[in-house]
Order: sequence, then C-alpha cells, then structure tokens
Amino acid sequence: MLCLCSLSVFAQQWNKKQAAVVLTYDDALNVHLDNVVPALNSLKLKGSFYLTASSPAFTNRLKEWEKVAAGKHELGNHTLYHPCDGSMPGRSFVTPDYDLSSYSVRRISDEIRMTNTVLQALDGKTERTFAYPCGDTKVGDISYVDAIRKDFVAARGVHSEMVQDKSTDLFHIGSFVVNGQTGDELIALVKQAMETNSMIVFLFHGVGGEHALNVSLEAHNELLRFIKANEKKLWNPTFVEAANFMKASALSAATTTK
Repeated sequence: MLCLCSLSVFAQQWNKKQAAVVLTYDDALNVHLDNVVPALNSLKLKGSFYLTASSPAFTNRLKEWEKVAAGKHELGNHTLYHPCDGSMPGRSFVTPDYDLSSYSVRRISDEIRMTNTVLQALDGKTERTFAYPCGDTKVGDISYVDAIRKDFVAARGVHSEMVQDKSTDLFHIGSFVVNGQTGDELIALVKQAMETNSMIVFLFHGVGGEHALNVSLEAHNELLRFIKANEKKLWNPTFVEAANFMKASALSAATTTK
C-alpha cells in the first residue's frame, strides 16, 4: 500500500497532473499571430512567445502582441537583435554586427534589459523568462548567464531533455526543437513525458511557414488537440508559470529536509 501511495503522489507532481507540456515559440514571427494564437485560443491553451524586439513582425504589430499578453499567454525575452555566436560551425547566417562572439557581456546584458523594458510596456509585467538565441550562453569564452540571472525567473535552452521537477537548473531548462515532425511524432514525445512524469518544452519557430525551422499547421494542431483531449492528465502552463512552480517545489523540498 505504501508503494502504491508513493507512486500516486509521484504521478501527479506537475500541479496535480501527470506531466506538463510547455509550448514556446521563438523569434516573433507573423505566423505566431496569424496561425498559432488563434489555434491556442480556440482550445484555451497557453503559449510562451519569445520575442526579438527588433523583428518587423513585432514592431509592426505591437497592439496585437499586447492582446496576446492579455489573453494569458506569455511574452518572453529573446533579446533585442537575436545575436548568435558566428564562430561556431553552421553559423553563416550570423552577420558581423550581431555576432555574439564579438560582443561584451555588458552589451548583451544591456540589450536584454532593454528588451525587458519594451515587453513591460506591453504587458505591464516585471516577472519574465528568457530564451537564449541559438542556445548560446557565452560571449567568447565567458558565460553571460550570471549577468542576467537577477533579471529573470528562468531561462530556456535548446538541448533536448525531459525535465524533472526539483532537479533542474532553472537557467538551463531544455526543450525539443521542432522541425518537420509529424503530429504523431510530437504526440509521442508528450506520451513519453507522461510515462516518465516529466515536463516537456516544445520549441517552435515557423508554424505553417516563414522560417527554415518549420512544422506544418496540421502537425501543430494535432499536438494541440491531443493536449486538450488529455487535459485531466496534462498541465499546460506558460514557461514562467512552470518555472515558478518548480522553484516553489524546490523550496518546499528544501524546507522539508531541514
């Protein structure tokens, strides 16, 4: 009986659900407003949108992003200019002006904080999360993570992982990058999260086009319908909600062990 009780508690550790599914969308694309937000809203699901403040799809559609925040979705920080480390293999798309390898920690920190200010003007919030552009966390050989740690609740990377509660560094939470998967393949990942009592974070760029990393509208919507159909077992928080839950869980566990 004791064993069964323990399993029951473990199986409901994500806000009293079996697993958590966080839907994140990077780069402030038009398709996020045109395709994703209507799809989420139709099923009353939540998304976290990591916005690059210089993106035309952001600057030209500010009022729409304001409505996104009012609709219980999250506006996350994805920097001002999306700098990536151009010295790494496969980074020919990085321009010299926004090559993170030639930045200073002060420059990237200043640009990130300016983006926070812009986002606060839209949603009025001071509590926010961050997504590392290209998953890069260093300026040259120096990490900039500690320089921005006080500005955010948590940060999302691009390494694939099934996230475990209480045992994850909140500033290095992994995600599954979506690029061309079918609906069945995306749903299989959610089922894996359910089997392992984990949180899964999806990282979308294009949804029905507009980005080299893309997923079809059909596959995306199949995933959303699965999440909705299993809402008794799945928790669908924003990234900041999930991070705050994990932070509170870790604090509770630390207090209990004292």
